Amino acid sequence: MSDLTKYTLEFPINSSVNILYKRLSTPSGLAEWFADDVVIKDKVFTFFWDGSEQDAKLLKLKTNQFIRFKWEENDTKEDYFEFFIQIDEMTSDVSLIITDFAEDAQEQEEQSQLWEKQISQLKRAIGS
Repeated sequence: MSDLTKYTLEFPINSSVNILYKRLSTPSGLAEWFADDVVIKDKVFTFFWDGSEQDAKLLKLKTNQFIRFKWEENDTKEDYFEFFIQIDEMTSDVSLIITDFAEDAQEQEEQSQLWEKQISQLKRAIGS
């Protein structure tokens, strides 16, 4: 097992918190931008992409604030991914903070590019 490095990415999102949270926390919302299809059973979200599937357990959530998942095949405690909705107190601007883990700088760069692509799809889905 290798050590993982935690990293965060921040994306401004032009959306209401309620609409954004639904896209992050429901199977239908996630299927609009994160995966081809998503089903949930007993706090386990199954994500489908191009004929493959991956399970992620719902670890924590707070409505309209954050949701945290852990890929089922990963056995390290710290290896999760999280969507956190941040609201600027002065401007009321909404940002999505993504927390994820990578084994090395190259993997982090690849994952960051994938997140950027997916967040672009999310923004299109919500009209941001």
